Amino acid sequence: MELVVSSKLPTPWGEFAIHGFSDDSTGKEHVALTMGNISSGGPVLARIHSECLTGDALFSMRCDCGAQLESALEAIAKEGRGVLMYLRQEGRGIGLLNKLKAYELQDSGADTVEANEQLGFDADQREYGICKIMLDSLGISQVRLMTNNPRKVKALEQCGISVVERVSIQEGRNPHNDKYLDTKAAKLGHMLD
Repeated sequence: MELVVSSKLPTPWGEFAIHGFSDDSTGKEHVALTMGNISSGGPVLARIHSECLTGDALFSMRCDCGAQLESALEAIAKEGRGVLMYLRQEGRGIGLLNKLKAYELQDSGADTVEANEQLGFDADQREYGICKIMLDSLGISQVRLMTNNPRKVKALEQCGISVVERVSIQEGRNPHNDKYLDTKAAKLGHMLD
């Protein structure tokens, strides 16, 4: 994977730099949004966010993804310094159409983990090793990671990125995603209040 291009990205929260990465092994393209001086001055506020077309772009209330994305960008802007890695790993790594098939199974009573497993997938197939390449390219070695997912903390630490703090990010709970969030806590170990 390599850094291909960097440009400015104005957003409602302020102007970020957007860095495009190409992963030749998968054919996927990922981006990192940065703000402020990220290569010096101690640990950087960071978020690893896996693509969620339904939540991020179509405002689905079945998940908390869109709300977490907005909250993370707002937190980085408020701090004036940070990085958001946007990874193309739709549906916990199973892809958009399989995610929609999982939705159909959830409509019939399965939880998110059961639906993925009924489709022949692991509960969560996402890979976070690419974050090391992204962070190294941006000159970041220490982060304050905005996440509720212990797998993300462990993955970064295993590839040599120091996670000096886990920052809770709990946004977007509603009647449509209560079961989804409860399943994330009970079956995937997410740290939710």
